[in-house]
Amino acid sequence: MTETAYTGKDITVLEGLEPVRLRPGMYIGSTGSRGLHHLVYEVVDNAVDEALAGRNDFVEVRLHPDHSVTVVDHGAGIPVDVIEDQDLSALTVVLTKLHAGGKFGGDGYKVSGGLHGVGVSVVNALSEWLVAEVRRDGKVYRQEFARGNPVTGVDVTGTTDESDTGTTISFLPDAAVFEELDFSRDTLRQRLRETAFLTRGLRTTRAAARSRSRSSGTRSTRPTPSSRSRTTSTRSRAARTAPASTPR
Repeated sequence: MTETAYTGKDITVLEGLEPVRLRPGMYIGSTGSRGLHHLVYEVVDNAVDEALAGRNDFVEVRLHPDHSVTVVDHGAGIPVDVIEDQDLSALTVVLTKLHAGGKFGGDGYKVSGGLHGVGVSVVNALSEWLVAEVRRDGKVYRQEFARGNPVTGVDVTGTTDESDTGTTISFLPDAAVFEELDFSRDTLRQRLRETAFLTRGLRTTRAAARSRSRSSGTRSTRPTPSSRSRTTSTRSRAARTAPASTPR
């Protein structure tokens, strides 16, 4: 048998989110329908963790005509202050670094689900674009990403009530990664039902069902700063006072 040389030069070190894009199946199971839906589950799981910590009572999943998805919660909102040893906003770190989050220690979470600090950064890495909006301390913060890389800083795009807190994640799965981009309304509805059943006090809804296919030429519904900040704040306050409901 012929032996091939195996030396240090054969070792590859992947930085940042590069390994996720190179081997997505290692993180979400597949690049088919199952992996596609797992992106939504990971973002929803963050909202569930907020509910388990006593900081959230609502999560909404919206499907858009261009195959993008928006997940809204009423949690505390991802922190936006600067992490000193990273010299980056906590929002940027959570969305661009693997194994970064509040679930490895400290008092942020006592229990949690999902991929434990990997989930939302993996969603970012496998999305053509992702927009994160955070409502904290009476302000609306926003940052945009493209295939896992920040394309803007963490900007203040509006104001809201001090009591209006939470996170809105909008993303478009990358067609260069996934074999299909069609989300199943029934699959998501069932997942949200199960999530609400298993998480005490959490209301879940699915809205804005998709009506046009990707081949129809539908333009991207990436949220704009002005429209999203106003819409998010208004709908959040309305949803807090709405009666409990089950997914349709």
